[in-house]
Amino acid sequence: MTRLFRLLVLCCNFWATMALAQTAGAPAPYKLRVVGGLAALSQYTRWEEPFWSKELLRRSGGKFSADIIPFDRAGVPGVEMLRLLQLGVVPFGTTLMSSLSAQYPQYTAADLAGLNPDMASLKTSLAAFRPFLEKALREQHGVEALAIYTYPAQVLFCRKPLGGLADLAGRRVRVSSVGQADFVGALGAVPVNTAFGDMVPSLQNGNVECVITGSMSGNTLGLPSLTSHLYAMPLSWGLAIFGANRAAWESLPPDLRSLLRSELPKLEAAIWNESEHDTAEGFACNSGASACKAGTKGAMVVVPVSAQDERRRREIFQSTVLANWLRRCGGRCNDIWSQTIGPARHIAGGGVP
Repeated sequence: MTRLFRLLVLCCNFWATMALAQTAGAPAPYKLRVVGGLAALSQYTRWEEPFWSKELLRRSGGKFSADIIPFDRAGVPGVEMLRLLQLGVVPFGTTLMSSLSAQYPQYTAADLAGLNPDMASLKTSLAAFRPFLEKALREQHGVEALAIYTYPAQVLFCRKPLGGLADLAGRRVRVSSVGQADFVGALGAVPVNTAFGDMVPSLQNGNVECVITGSMSGNTLGLPSLTSHLYAMPLSWGLAIFGANRAAWESLPPDLRSLLRSELPKLEAAIWNESEHDTAEGFACNSGASACKAGTKGAMVVVPVSAQDERRRREIFQSTVLANWLRRCGGRCNDIWSQTIGPARHIAGGGVP
């Protein structure tokens, strides 16, 4: 009952926030209410927000429109988003995959820390995993997965010099998921689970010495002024599921459903292309390279990935991250893995990617 009451309070706060966010003027004939991704990042500012607030109206010939608000400004805790979608409190919303680590670890397999050292690997992992994920969300939660987005590569920013993974031993490192905690813990570091918005204060007050975040996200947050070294190994990426309450989805006018089925894959592809570009742009901007066009030029040292650390990544993924994920999930996840990502990435039973 306490949890239900809390969700009802969230419901009231959410709709009050959405009402304040609505623009003045005559409403469109049919308007959706959408919760998007993180407010400060380009996934939201350059793609999600313009698509819902402007492009939907244009592409539908003025027939459909939407209000959108980022989840971190909507009073909606990320860990509750899937539940709120299931209840219909949020009819259309974005769920960070990392927020599912504790309650639904089976849904996080495609972006386990250390699994995908590049975007090609991430695409292969997700393509193999996606049919299971979409089916499970639909049948077990009543949520229709309409798109899956990715943020840029999640990499290490450190205040002190860093030559490789071994130098993390003893350092306090900001993480955003259980898998990231497993990975850095295996290196002898101290994982500190910290919300995205709390990274800068945590660095400033000395609570953490390094943070894992997107290469360009870190630039946007001003990390080049707080950290000196950037390690080029993607530890994870940051997948996000854009989904709809199934009843809300099925109640939409058929032509609106058809339009979204056509347009959302295009939005998804644009966000993936942006994330790949932002990964490289982040390295360029944080180091002050001439290739930096959109960010703030810093003077960070970008540390290349050594062959030794690449082997270490594979070892940690095999012995710690994947093993712990299977342990948390139980036998069902062993079956999921062996039927999806395992054969696609040639990682059977905890083998090496």
